[in-house]
Amino acid sequence: MQHDIRHQPGRLQLDDPLKDGRQSETALRVWRGAARLLRQLDFACLAEVTLASARRADLLALGPKHELWIVEVKSSVADFRADSKWPDYRQHCDRLYFATHPDVPLEIFPQEAGLIVSDGFSAEILREAPEHKLAAATRKSVTLRFARNAANRLHTLADPDGARFFDGL
Repeated sequence: MQHDIRHQPGRLQLDDPLKDGRQSETALRVWRGAARLLRQLDFACLAEVTLASARRADLLALGPKHELWIVEVKSSVADFRADSKWPDYRQHCDRLYFATHPDVPLEIFPQEAGLIVSDGFSAEILREAPEHKLAAATRKSVTLRFARNAANRLHTLADPDGARFFDGL
């Protein structure tokens, strides 16, 4: 994870260890609404999680029954068309969704994935994703990756100066 770093006398400050700085404002609004929806459904969410395949999930969600969902945020038609890797995410989740905002034409999104529309404040699932149950070993691996990412981000929030020792800053 890359951080925006500001130097202050005797201190290294990370602007926001929860954002890596690559998302547009529109994508961040879509993410926020989708994450709020998932939280209402009792899922815990993490943004920008690198998976074992080296792909990076925009949003990885862990549900109350240990289900794993990946939500790929698409802020425009061009953003969607530039992404040909989305089928690869299926090997890391039980359900795969796209999340977008109301100004993006919904018909561009494939039927093989679920669809979430976010207004930046909240979101709604317009189409459920087909379920593809993960193998137990894969579920354990992805769940541990989720837990380690969450713990490291929490540590960075609690000890921003310490992050430079662990993240190579």
